[in-house]
Amino acid sequence: MDKLAAMRAFVEIVDRGSLTAAGEALDRSLPTMVRTLADLERSLGAVLLRRTTRRMSLTEEGRAYLERCRRILADVEQAEELAGSATGEPRGPLRVTAPALFGKMHVAPAVVEFVRRYPKVEVELLLLDRIVDLVDEGIDAAIRIARLADSSMIAIPVGAVRRVVCASPKLLRAEGEPARPEELSSRSCVRFRGLTPASRWYFQDAGREVAVPVQGSFITNQAETAIQACTNGLGFGLFLSYQVEPEIRARKLRVVLSDYEPPPVPVSLVYSEARMLSRRLRAFVDWMKPRLRGRS
Repeated sequence: MDKLAAMRAFVEIVDRGSLTAAGEALDRSLPTMVRTLADLERSLGAVLLRRTTRRMSLTEEGRAYLERCRRILADVEQAEELAGSATGEPRGPLRVTAPALFGKMHVAPAVVEFVRRYPKVEVELLLLDRIVDLVDEGIDAAIRIARLADSSMIAIPVGAVRRVVCASPKLLRAEGEPARPEELSSRSCVRFRGLTPASRWYFQDAGREVAVPVQGSFITNQAETAIQACTNGLGFGLFLSYQVEPEIRARKLRVVLSDYEPPPVPVSLVYSEARMLSRRLRAFVDWMKPRLRGRS
């Protein structure tokens, strides 16, 4: 058995979520993938994956082995980069994740230009509105819009975004602009679950946090849907500033209560301390830093 190839197959199975998807990525048949995994488990004397008809999950042994496989494969890839490219040109696969709307607006255009600049790097960009475990899901880098907890991740600050309350000019002409956050309790609000709990919005007044209960007839988990509802005059909305930047620029929405905004939310470029900083990842980080700082 080619142990290195078996390690690659195991990592692909975990990253892709199924033997079929991993086989397609590696251009191998399903029976070959099944046999490779079985041979690997037999050689180790341990079960790496629990498999049912519906799902697949790592065992404790599989989780520990996966982490070591990633380290070994990263070392091999880095060695191949050094040996295979006299000019040191980055090459190989790179998996990146970002929040869906921010990724669509700001990350994807920069990634497209990165691939044009480094055509030997194959970038898979995953736009997901959930926190991804970089190590478990085989992600090389992530753009995070959040206050990050202490962890084994390397986080490079690239900016910050505001949390803003907006409404359409038509609604403001009809109802007037609120002077204090508490006034929103009696106004119609479009509630976007992706940012805060749907029933309360948070502000800052004289250095203290203020929670304001809000109500309204429309709740959604999609930012773009909530923004459209606000531009149509359905109510006030709470968003991250980048989410409504085009509508504010086009004067379809106006920001209110700016004096009561909570502290800005950091934007960070994150990668795992456990992963080798390959030439392609280093090139990606260096490429994205100035471009994200100009956008957030």
